[in-house]
Amino acid sequence: MEDDLLDELNAPNGRRTTRHELLVAALLHLMSQYTVNNADACDRASGDGPCVKLASVIERHLNALARLPDADPVLRATCEQLSVKWAGLVDRGLPAPIKRPLLARILGQGRPSLA
Repeated sequence: MEDDLLDELNAPNGRRTTRHELLVAALLHLMSQYTVNNADACDRASGDGPCVKLASVIERHLNALARLPDADPVLRATCEQLSVKWAGLVDRGLPAPIKRPLLARILGQGRPSLA
């Protein structure tokens, strides 16, 4: 598939692929990989969840598209809305911080237990 994309980018038909089109293509590819990886994770008994790193990359791509000043306004608005949703997904996928009581943190008593 990569070879097909490279052939299209280098096509001598005079039409150049724009930065916007490349970002959208990359974004669609990443989203499809996230979906495939998530489906695979759900099928496994190990309980692995969706890939937070990949979701974070998708969110950054959406932000990049939303900030392109010469992109179509509908594309920018859609990417901005989707970026917020993906950011929430990333936030929910991150492990919760380990909390210790305030007094223990002040006194520097022990490390938090992982149990």
